[in-house]
Amino acid sequence: MSRSLSNASLAVIVSLLALSTSVRGQAQQNPKTPESDDVVRVYSDLVQTDVMVFDKQGRFVNGLKREDFELKIDGKARPVEFFERIVAGSSNEQAQLSAARGNAGDVKGPNAVRAIPLDRGRAIFFFVDDLHMSAGNLLRMRKLMLGFIDHDIGQNDMAAITSASGTIGFLQQLSDNKAVLRAAVGRLSARSSSFSDSQRPPMTEYQSLLIDRQDKDVTDFFVDALMREVPGLQRDMAEEQIKSRASQIRQLSAGNTTNTLSGLESLVRTSSKLPGRKLVFFISDGFFLDENNSDTVYRLRKITSAAARSGVVIYSLDARGLVASLGDISAGIPFDPTGRLERGSSGELMASQDAMNALAKDTGGRAVFNTNALDIGLNNALKESSTYYLLAWRPDHEAAAGDKFRRIAVSLVGHPELAVRVRRGFFDRELPTVDKQAKNKPQPAKTATRTESEESEALLRDSFTEVYPTTDIPVAVYLSFLDVPAKGAMLTVSIQVNLDSLAFKNEGGKIKGEVDLRGSVFNSNGKAGATFADRLTVNAPSLEELQRANKELAYNYQVYLPDGLFQVRVGVRDPTSGKIGTAYSWIEVPKIAGQKLVMSSVIIGQRAPGQADPLSSIQGTVAGATFRVDGRFQRNSVLRFIVHIYNAALATDSKPDVAVQVQILRDGEPVVTTPSKKISTEGMERFERLPYGGDLSLEGLAPGRYVLRVSIVDRFAKTSASQQVKFEIE
Repeated sequence: MSRSLSNASLAVIVSLLALSTSVRGQAQQNPKTPESDDVVRVYSDLVQTDVMVFDKQGRFVNGLKREDFELKIDGKARPVEFFERIVAGSSNEQAQLSAARGNAGDVKGPNAVRAIPLDRGRAIFFFVDDLHMSAGNLLRMRKLMLGFIDHDIGQNDMAAITSASGTIGFLQQLSDNKAVLRAAVGRLSARSSSFSDSQRPPMTEYQSLLIDRQDKDVTDFFVDALMREVPGLQRDMAEEQIKSRASQIRQLSAGNTTNTLSGLESLVRTSSKLPGRKLVFFISDGFFLDENNSDTVYRLRKITSAAARSGVVIYSLDARGLVASLGDISAGIPFDPTGRLERGSSGELMASQDAMNALAKDTGGRAVFNTNALDIGLNNALKESSTYYLLAWRPDHEAAAGDKFRRIAVSLVGHPELAVRVRRGFFDRELPTVDKQAKNKPQPAKTATRTESEESEALLRDSFTEVYPTTDIPVAVYLSFLDVPAKGAMLTVSIQVNLDSLAFKNEGGKIKGEVDLRGSVFNSNGKAGATFADRLTVNAPSLEELQRANKELAYNYQVYLPDGLFQVRVGVRDPTSGKIGTAYSWIEVPKIAGQKLVMSSVIIGQRAPGQADPLSSIQGTVAGATFRVDGRFQRNSVLRFIVHIYNAALATDSKPDVAVQVQILRDGEPVVTTPSKKISTEGMERFERLPYGGDLSLEGLAPGRYVLRVSIVDRFAKTSASQQVKFEIE
């Protein structure tokens, strides 16, 4: 059932759902998460790796058993202590990973939480090596990533667009907001330069490497050319000048290669804070490894080891596509009738792909080279990496005391026709990247002693610099905007904190809990604007009464914003335990003033079946829906939504002609669809904003994650718009 609302009725509903500050009781659904000490302890005893098996057609092979696998570490056979088939992004992936570490829980019994395909979602990263990419290839890769964002990202997936140069800036974050991802792609720009000097004949970076490797053909060609240009120059002096010239070119290129590998290593290491398996697409035009004069090979091993610990699989995509030669005609090709340069440069293409190929194979991924159909390669990577086998074994602790790089080999017993893809190795212990400059940085001067409140606020402020949110205290945040006449777009930040994660103390026969809260609004460049802070207090007669109620703390903050893309970072801290929880969320505020058809955010609430219709009257509304910041709904309840429509065109009868359709989707597929219906304007005098709301029964929908999408069509102006919000059925 759906119908339009009067402005007065809508104001009351919005105030009920989004603007109140209260403590609300909810029925307890989930038991308290056990402490993770056992997981950490057992993890030190077991090492795990993920394995993918494919047939000759490239299809994942299901049905394999533990006894089908043979595992060797540094050539020595090891028994497989744990074996499981896992679907990446499933709701029980993390439970299975914990089981491999000895904290199994009930994942197979009658009370097991069954996997819902892709119900948790996957973490997918695009690492664009813009330091080694031409402008033309970067344009193609931007189209590739935009296609993924628009069509291929899953309902519950999170993605990030990152770059070697860091030019994306604040938008280089993991997000499910497509506007953020598109904006990040838009910030990519070509920064590559061909490292050659102004001398003639031109010398390429690869030729400089061959000269350093004592390649006679290439060295003699440039020496002979220099001696012709400078008559009387001795050959040994000419050879020294050519070697010096080659060294300068290598030094110029080494910085970009180091920055690329350092950026990729940082991405891999920080992703260890995320659960489950992570997929990284490393996109580049390729680069060369200077093994004689740099630590690039060691850096590759560090990335491989960090990927094994973080659960990262790398797929390398050559942005050049199908290429026959790397010769740059615009830079000039030296005249070489002897064919010496051609012989020397025959391996240039493969050499430029060596590092990318190693990163893919050594992390259990695959290299997508020499094809213009990179979109197909990307889609195949998403499919084939979605399922894997998890093997865990007990390491040799005596041998693991050093910093040796261990080689992993996995084969199938009696199945030579099947291909096994596995990580190639890892270091015995994590080798952190040392910031040599940090040791020499001046330490900040000590300030006067801060109060407890100031200290707590400083800790919360510092927590906002973390790449990923901190989850010691579960925090949920929901952002919504609504246009207020004569004032503009009002952003409402709604925050929810689970009270069972706080430490309570007994004061005067009653229990008391406190939480410090801080939030900041950032624009797309990372500049902080509005900031709010507060200390909230919870009192109850006893801990037992509080636990029975399972109350949750809700808080709201409002601020007016211009149009644009904004992120709100919220943090809470328990001053008693010192625990911190943070949450990050994005919102795009459209330009409302004008002629473009736009919609406000969708506000959703819940009411039990059989309650009075909350849309029939203001009194019904007050007795009706309950708004939850985390969007969690009870099964078989009724979902209520509210939205505003702005700038609808006036038809020939001086009234808008706008039709609305509502859908509930799961994994991109509609499970509930209402018929398209014209929005009634009966009793309305002004049409700048059309409020609309409705009820949808959730009866029969299975537990899991869903999307509510509200779509409108201005049938007179032939324009459309939509807004959506995610929710979960418990």
